[in-house]
Amino acid sequence: MRKTVYLIIGVLAGAAVGAATAILLAPYSGQEMQSRIRTRAQELIEEGKKAAATRRAELQAQLESFKRSADKTKADQPAA
Repeated sequence: MRKTVYLIIGVLAGAAVGAATAILLAPYSGQEMQSRIRTRAQELIEEGKKAAATRRAELQAQLESFKRSADKTKADQPAA
């Protein structure tokens, strides 16, 4: 029982020291950090959308190519 209490006290003390250290050593204020995170997240979302659109166009081009080659193969085969 005593060990558990000491463990809980140690965890809480460590969390308090870690939080204080993070606040004191943070390179930006809370609002500025939130703004930077929000901006970066939006940039990443836009990059993802652009990459998805590019890949989609590539896949559609491949599909059309496969359709054309399949149609050509059917046209080259003699009728049964």
